[in-house]
Amino acid sequence: MKTESIAPKWNMFTFLRKFSRRKTGLIGLVIILLVVIISLFAPLLAPYHPIDDSDYSNRVAAPSAEHLFGTDEFGRDIFSRVLYGARVSTLISVGAILISSAAGTILGLISGYYGGWIDSVLMRIVDGIMSFPPILFAIALMAALGSNIVNIVIALSIIYTPLFARLIRGCVLSIKEKEYVDAIRVVGGSNLRLMVKHILPNCLSPLLIQITTYFAYAILAEAALSFIGLGVPQPEPSWGNILYDGRQFMREAPWISIFPGLAIAVTVLGLNLLGDGLRDYLDPRMK
Repeated sequence: MKTESIAPKWNMFTFLRKFSRRKTGLIGLVIILLVVIISLFAPLLAPYHPIDDSDYSNRVAAPSAEHLFGTDEFGRDIFSRVLYGARVSTLISVGAILISSAAGTILGLISGYYGGWIDSVLMRIVDGIMSFPPILFAIALMAALGSNIVNIVIALSIIYTPLFARLIRGCVLSIKEKEYVDAIRVVGGSNLRLMVKHILPNCLSPLLIQITTYFAYAILAEAALSFIGLGVPQPEPSWGNILYDGRQFMREAPWISIFPGLAIAVTVLGLNLLGDGLRDYLDPRMK
């Protein structure tokens, strides 16, 4: 007896063709691709080194042809620092979301599929982590671990793993009761095969949508941690600590804070638009 799951078939060209009809999602995709390109090629795009090139004769200079976004209190080019900050902020957010989504998916699969005491134990741990306000929990973790890029990734991964775990668990609980899953069990399909090949593919649509949402949250969380001095240590540029540098010059040199703030806002907007487009494309109720 041959059984097949109803896992959705995925084709890159079909996806791009249909997704391009959703204007808001396409705009979001373009914005995120630009951020990725800037992150990858920041050394080629930046006219100055973000740390070493200090022009003390042009301290806190307004935007000009020489310095497009102006300079900070050390004469460093804000435009170059924002470009390099995109690389740092994106690296941290991508690392945190990849780790948390992978860990959360594994925990959610195991918890939802096996149920019983395994589900109870895992979900109580998840509930315990989620009982703390995310930003306060992140501050506590950074205070304990210390301020560096690796520890930021670890802290954000711990925060977002429970969110992905609960999402996947909910999907598994509904999918494992389907008739095709029972049929695969009857013909001797292993638990691992059921989870990986037949149940997990049907959870990918909501997972992809949530990844874009939590990616935006991770960028905001990294910026918040760096702004209060618990994130990326100076002088390494990130959008958050550039904002922190500009807090004391808000009246005489607002551009120090305006441009990294705009970078954060545009990136988060792009992720939200991309998430809306993915939801419209992947959710059959929206078609």
